Formats: sequence, structure tokens, C-alpha cells
Amino acid sequence: MTLRVLASSELADMQPLLDDLRRETGIRLEMEYQGTVEAAASLASGTYRHDLAWLSSSRPFQLLLKKHGRQTESPLSTSTMRSPVVVGMKPEVAQRLRRTAPDGQLSWADLADAAAAGTLKYAMADPRTANSGLSALVGVATAAAATGGALRPEDVSCDRLRGFFAGHALAEDSSSGLVDAYARGEDGLDALITYESELLALNRAGTLRTPLEIVYPKDGIVLSDYPLMLLDPAARDAYDRLTAWLRSEPVQRKIMESTLRRPITPDLARIPSLRAPLGNALYFPDSQAVVDRLLADYAGARSGGPARVLFLLDFSTSMRGERIANLRATIDGLSGADDSRSGKFTRFHRGETLTVLRFGGRVLDERSVTYTKAADLDRLRGFVAGDGFAAGTAIWSALDRAYRTAAGAVAKDPRQRVSIVLMTDGENNAGMDLDAFLGRYAALPPAARAVRTYTVRYGDADPRELDRAARATGGHMVDATEQSLLNAFKEIRGCHE
Repeated sequence: MTLRVLASSELADMQPLLDDLRRETGIRLEMEYQGTVEAAASLASGTYRHDLAWLSSSRPFQLLLKKHGRQTESPLSTSTMRSPVVVGMKPEVAQRLRRTAPDGQLSWADLADAAAAGTLKYAMADPRTANSGLSALVGVATAAAATGGALRPEDVSCDRLRGFFAGHALAEDSSSGLVDAYARGEDGLDALITYESELLALNRAGTLRTPLEIVYPKDGIVLSDYPLMLLDPAARDAYDRLTAWLRSEPVQRKIMESTLRRPITPDLARIPSLRAPLGNALYFPDSQAVVDRLLADYAGARSGGPARVLFLLDFSTSMRGERIANLRATIDGLSGADDSRSGKFTRFHRGETLTVLRFGGRVLDERSVTYTKAADLDRLRGFVAGDGFAAGTAIWSALDRAYRTAAGAVAKDPRQRVSIVLMTDGENNAGMDLDAFLGRYAALPPAARAVRTYTVRYGDADPRELDRAARATGGHMVDATEQSLLNAFKEIRGCHE
């Protein structure tokens, strides 16, 4: 009997076992390979051209069914084997990163921090087509959210992965294609993010000049269970025989030994390379909206459009003393000094242009750096370290000036993702009022009006005006009177669109 199967591309390594299947059961599988995410999208229409689907994970498919209101039509599904999405890292790179980890265990946050700093270049499959890439994306985003649960829409309202994406140097449409591409270009890369089984197989093949050390991020991994799904109910008898054969102890052992995937059977002794504990398993999102937002952020990062943030900072005389010290500590934290998990996901990243406009009763100065090396961040901190305070607080005249700068930036490069962060500790008492600013803002070209302002209320600033201005531009206000200034700035990092 022949069954047509829509399968994830990495399952091509199962062919020798499928030959055994035909000899032992008379069932022949005619495999058509696609990327898992791409295959899930084709299945979500509900019109099936195959008898079975055998994907690395059914979760992308299930989310699409739920989105289209067909969650009750989910096909019968049986898990057949397991493999987590983890990180293969050159040993010297892993050793270097571990020296800065308090407990010597690496996390997704550590990888994001190193990628943002330009010291980690990695390969990862495109999450828009490949489950390994999507699983990695979910893993990193879940670690960034730090909620302990499945990602919610509010957890991805701002792009916390921009720094992580800065290190993404190689992408392919499938995990198998990615592994081949990594082997060809390993000298220019530090790590490969994919299935544990593919990393083990790559090391076993002996084709790499530098074998990879497998890192299981301590903040969790996403596990694939390779479900076999019945699409044609008329094939139920053959499906039952097939799944029973795949889950039998002798076949599970063959799968483990030949493909290096973990067996479903819990009491089957693991081969030495599969005895490492997996650690914390992360929840997959239960909303397609979350996945769509993650993929949109990824697409934005891959489009090549540079990011630019304009920091409009209050240097009125009321900021002297403790307040300016807190502001300088905040800039230090965003420059890499904050080694908390959230700090590693929200720090400045390579390629980002950072503009500081200092104002009092007028704009005092404007300086920009594009972060390409550590010295650039030293220059940025130097701008903020200056003691040039001025009487008065011209908030809205300063914001108007920031929008003129932003307008010039997007006119010069329409791909730029530009945002403004306005921090003030007082009420406007110089220059134009808020209504005048909003009138001038409304007259800007559409590309400039698309630049959002995120306001940070500090000290005695007027929350109503700051909230009104932020909302008018599509941003929002963060209150730093009941939290640290650093946490307020981190809350709006990545809110470019």
C-alpha cells in the first residue's frame, strides 16, 4: 500500500528506515518534502492532497487552524520521536561567553547580549519557512518576556530581539539546507542554531574543521516531537499499523541510532550523545497573532533597514544631582553595563544609530553615533556626561526639533526604523506649547508622522501632557516615578512600529 506524505525536509534522513518499513509491513511512503512552516500553511486550507502529514511539529498547523476557526477539525496525530532546538557553538566561543556568565551556564539572554555587541555571529533557518528557526525565535522571545508561560500579544508588543537579530549572519529556508551552508562557511561563523539531532549528525560526519559544542540554553528550549498526522480517514488502518511500527522498541532504537533523535519511549536506554538533560521546556504560543508579530519583527530585521533612536533628554537645572546621575547610569546600562536578563535583551546593538538631543529652555546640542565598536558607545556616554545645564524647560520646542531631525533621516533613507524617546522631569515653561507642537507635527510629511514618540515621565513632569503627546504620535508614556529610570527606558526599547 502506498501513502502520500507531506513531510518536513529534515525527515529525508529517515529513508533507510522507510525501506525497512516497506519490507516489514508492505506500507510504502511516498514523501514530499517542504519546510515545516510552509507545509503547515498549505495544510491550513483544509483541502488535503496527501494521506498523511509528518512534520517536525504540528504547532504551527494547529495555530493556523485555530486562527481560521477550524480547531475542531484537527487530524489524528501521533508523536514519533523528539529533538530540541539548541545551539551548536564553537568551543572557544562557548568558553569565552561562559566566563561572563555567573554560573557558567549560557542562556538565550547571553547569546542576545553577545550578538548585540557584535561578538557572536550565528546561522539560523528562516522562521518563516522552517520550524527550527521558528522554534528558536519562540525560545528567545519567551526568554526575553520572562513570564514563565506562553507568549502573549502584550509580550511581543515591542521588538526585544533586535539585538539578537544583529548576529544572524546566515539563513536558509530549511534546517537541512542551513546545516550544509554552515559546513561550507564555518570559518566566518561562531554558532549554528538548529535541532540537536542535526548538530550531533554534523559532528559525527567529521566534515567540520571545528566540531561544535552543544549548548542547551538554561532559560529553556522548544522541543519538536515529529507528529504523524492522518489527513485521509480512509487510510486509518494503514496509519495505525504505521504508527505502531514507528513506536515499537526496535524501530525507536534504530531511529535514535541512525538519526540521533530522542525516542518517545521513556524507558529506552539513550545512546551516550543523547544523555544530556534537556532542562526547561518552553511553551509554544497559543495565538497566531503572537507568531505573526515575531515573524514581522524578523522580517523587519532582515530587510536591512537600519534602526535609529533619538533620545531627547532634559538638561534643565532641575536635573542636577541625583537625577542626572540616574540618567547617566541608565545610558551606561543600555550600553551593556546592565547584566540582568532584561538588560541583555534591551541593550544597544551593532548597527544602531543613536542620537542625543539635550535641551533646557532650548535645544542645547545634538550628537549622533552609529554603534560599530565599543568606542562609539563611549562617545555616546560622553555626550550625556556633559554638565551643560540650562534654565527653563522647552519640551515641545525640543520635540519639534527632534521631528525635524527624524524627517531628514527618513527622507534620506526611507527604510530606516526611527523612534523618539523623550525624557523630562518638569513641566513645559518655555518655547511653544503642546497644541502648537501638535499642529506642526500634523503638517509633517507622512513618513515623518510615522515616527513615534515614547515619553518618559520623571520627577515633576506632567503625565497628562506627556501621555497626550505620545498617543498623538502612536507611542505611549512610561512613568519612571514609581520604577527606576533604567527600567522605564528598557520598557520602551524596540518600540519602533
